[in-house]
Amino acid sequence: MCTSPNPATPAPSQVAVDPDRPDLTPAARRVLETASRLFYERGIHAVGVDLIAAEAGVTKKTLYDRFGSKEQIVVAYLATRDARWRAFLAGHHDPAALSPVERVLAVFDASQEWMASNSGKGCSMVNAHAEISDPAHPASAVISGQKQWMLELFTRLAGDVAPDAARELGRSLMMLHEGALVSDGLDVFPDAFGRARRLAQFLLGAARDAR
Repeated sequence: MCTSPNPATPAPSQVAVDPDRPDLTPAARRVLETASRLFYERGIHAVGVDLIAAEAGVTKKTLYDRFGSKEQIVVAYLATRDARWRAFLAGHHDPAALSPVERVLAVFDASQEWMASNSGKGCSMVNAHAEISDPAHPASAVISGQKQWMLELFTRLAGDVAPDAARELGRSLMMLHEGALVSDGLDVFPDAFGRARRLAQFLLGAARDAR
């Protein structure tokens, strides 16, 4: 049994924001939690700082004192959500107890569970990207960084199955995963993650057998 590092553990330069944010004051935490809910439910552009402050029970001055701008609240929202996803994935399975193929499939299982519990309106990163087209927006780096992290994760895991095909196999797995995210979020057809998982299992088996 292969015992490679936990697939959800990022390199030091990629560690996302602590999901518990011990640096936040109670008021700032209310702002972030309120903004996160509103941004996800209604969209980033549709939610202004007046609404966030009112629903969080703080003044706009407090909001700006804690975050500086709406853009920085968006950054905190996405970075915190990313950190929670990484923590969820890291704790979802014991990688030492799984085969290389099972470790890849576990990501699809975790994503399906995460979406059912946390993402009824689809992937927050994909949704945010649809609204934030300016690469200079500070949240753009969070969005692209999260997807790059997932690609690197799939590539690393694919390398445990078929080292010579890791790059292409990782990209194919990423495409299946992201397609499942969008299809599930839009409810295009039932069991999007189950279908993606079965296709991933087929690709992994073919790559392993071709070694």
